[in-house]
Amino acid sequence: MRYRLFLVILFFTFLYSSLIFNIYNLQIEKGGYYSARAASQHRLAGFLEPQRGSIYFSDRNNNFVPAAITKEYPVIFAVPKELENPQWAAESLGNILNLDKEKLLASLGKSNDPYELLLRKASGEQVNSVRELNFRGVYIDTENDRFYPFKNLAAQLIGFTGPNAEDRAIRGRYGLELYYNDQLDGEAGRLDDDRIIDPVAGENLYLTIDPNIQARAEEILIELIKKYKAEKGMFLVQEPKTGKILALGAYPNFDPNNYSENKVESFLNPVIQAIYEPGSVMKVITMSAGLDSHKLTPDTTFYDSGSLMLDGRTIKNWDNKAHGKITMTEVIEQSINTGAAYAQKLIGKDIFYNYLVKFGFGQKTGIALPGELSGSLGNLKSTYRDVNFATAAFGQGVSVTPLQMINAFSAIANGGLLMKPHLLRDEKPEVMRRVISEEAAQEATKMMISAVKKATIAQIPKFDVAGKTGTAQIPDFKHGGYTEEYIHTYIGFASASDARFTILIRIDKPQGAPLAGLTVVPAFRELAEFILNYYNVAPDHLE
Repeated sequence: MRYRLFLVILFFTFLYSSLIFNIYNLQIEKGGYYSARAASQHRLAGFLEPQRGSIYFSDRNNNFVPAAITKEYPVIFAVPKELENPQWAAESLGNILNLDKEKLLASLGKSNDPYELLLRKASGEQVNSVRELNFRGVYIDTENDRFYPFKNLAAQLIGFTGPNAEDRAIRGRYGLELYYNDQLDGEAGRLDDDRIIDPVAGENLYLTIDPNIQARAEEILIELIKKYKAEKGMFLVQEPKTGKILALGAYPNFDPNNYSENKVESFLNPVIQAIYEPGSVMKVITMSAGLDSHKLTPDTTFYDSGSLMLDGRTIKNWDNKAHGKITMTEVIEQSINTGAAYAQKLIGKDIFYNYLVKFGFGQKTGIALPGELSGSLGNLKSTYRDVNFATAAFGQGVSVTPLQMINAFSAIANGGLLMKPHLLRDEKPEVMRRVISEEAAQEATKMMISAVKKATIAQIPKFDVAGKTGTAQIPDFKHGGYTEEYIHTYIGFASASDARFTILIRIDKPQGAPLAGLTVVPAFRELAEFILNYYNVAPDHLE
């Protein structure tokens, strides 16, 4: 009996000793770690922080592909008051974490500081190296942060999240992450007396962006830029009947997982945040206005002498040639500046200006992205000079965004109805207004089809393609006039009779290629063929 009693006493003595040891270990030996870890969780994420919603691409089969998600990352932090030798710690950690040693020492030298964040998203190598140091007062934890599986793909569109300089809170900084930050961020939890009100997770975003089209478009654009040593470039793919944006991108771009390695200007989205003079793609808008207002027909003739004098300025054709008697269709086919100026004169200043406004120029499209610019028609409104209206007819002296330009062409492809461009899959298509009649849209489309057939470069076997080039000189803002550098744009849609998509491709300052027909047109054809095959679109002609 005594023996059993002795064993019971021994068992409880051992159990009590273990408990005391664990309490000592938690509170004394590792107390700093756990208090710092608690501070880490409170400051970095916290139990009151909601789970941020994800962003998804969607393909033709309505499969959702993650473009931005939240995942756990290693975090390295310190408890300065536990450090025995801050100088040694700063020297060692500075090399491992690639941090400035003097600044690191200033942080680690705060003797009463219970917590200092050293590095977010630490690499596996950095984590292992810190573990090997085994410094008391330096710890490794985890936190939730943003991860972008496709890296650079659609980077300017998606944007990224980053900490606030004041409270270190993670928020959307550019692109969709910024525009939809409140929805993605959810609702933080809170303390209500002795109760914890749980956080509400953020909403997911499901985009109209098709990752397959986006990836192929980016490949084609990058190859094009490298081939012609262009400064930069961009593309858009839109569904004309709904306004859906199927692909949107620019290059140079960046990896949002490592955004701090890039300059701020690379974060801006030039599709909506940069304006330019579009050049000859605007001739299609001019002709559409003339057709709809019944001021001209595709067969209206004009005698081209090769130049035109207005308000003391001479307008010439891109090839410096006189083309004699030509039709409005031939003006589009051969991209004749003087012919576009003549068409504008037939239309009249007020009517022409009003059509530009109806097509959406000089105003924002309303797309759900931050920082959209409106472009400008101010040169027409303020001066009312003949020469300004004449040059606007072929895309000089007015500024637009690429999104405005493709949206206007999509209106022609959509039988004259201008749609609001949108990026969310569940957003209902919204008709902004009718800009031209269905008949005028069909006539303008036929003029573009004829231009494609004459030039042949954009032609796709068995399909009718409608499109127009634009080779625009870049303005000289310092000395006035224009430089000898160019922006190449091509906008087209297919199949022309029942357009599934409109494509805009643009590159800036290509080297050794003065005409867009040599650069962006082949790139357009390559992307258009890919999309036609991807959607398995039936051909217009069997032969």
